Amino acid sequence: MKKIAAILFWIAAWQIVSLCVGQELLVPSPAQVLVRLSQLLQETGFWHIAAGSLLRIMAGYLAAVAAAVLLAALTSSFSFLHALVSPLLGIIKATPVASFIILALVWLRGSQIPPFSAFLMVLPIVWANVSEGIRHTDAQLLEMARMFRFGRWKTVWRIYVPSILPYFMAGCTTSLGLAWKAGVAAEVLAMPRDSIGLQLYNAKVYLEIPDLFAWTLVIIVLSMLLEKLLVSIMHRLSSRFVRRIPEKKGELS
Repeated sequence: MKKIAAILFWIAAWQIVSLCVGQELLVPSPAQVLVRLSQLLQETGFWHIAAGSLLRIMAGYLAAVAAAVLLAALTSSFSFLHALVSPLLGIIKATPVASFIILALVWLRGSQIPPFSAFLMVLPIVWANVSEGIRHTDAQLLEMARMFRFGRWKTVWRIYVPSILPYFMAGCTTSLGLAWKAGVAAEVLAMPRDSIGLQLYNAKVYLEIPDLFAWTLVIIVLSMLLEKLLVSIMHRLSSRFVRRIPEKKGELS
């Protein structure tokens, strides 16, 4: 109920701002934007555009998550590799996404730039979280695993995975929104076909501000739906693996 009240409050504030400005070319009303959004939803090209952006950005996101987990495992096992990789990932995390996008415009094709940008935004965050989870794995559980002569994969599955999962979940959910922001920003500059970023660029060029607001709402809704889906999947995994965390020596066998 509080969330609905908060949403209604900000819609009312938006309406007041639109009335105060008095120029729908600058700030369209919520009703005008919703009408334009409903029109877009009825266009066949809308779904191709939304799917195109979704596939590109999620490809970069998923590739980054997989690479970050593998890299975290390697850097946690080899200290020299951690010393080598950590500064580079710190630089990537601190560098503005616009710098990477501009460089990518020279290096890559337009359709490759959004997943590349999303990849770079996600990789350092998930790597840092998974590495932190590995460092905080209970040493007593690892010692008991050695006592019971667990193999490497059994130790990973029974000890490391349940311990790392909360850190992994936090990294994935935090970086998902950043992946969307970076991916759409890259689309605006690279202008690949069938992309939301291209629609935002066209709306700016032709001063179609209701379109700009409508496509922005599409981005927000897609991002929120994906985050809810991701959280739901992560909670299912968490409830499954939490039961795998042994609490007594006898549970390790």
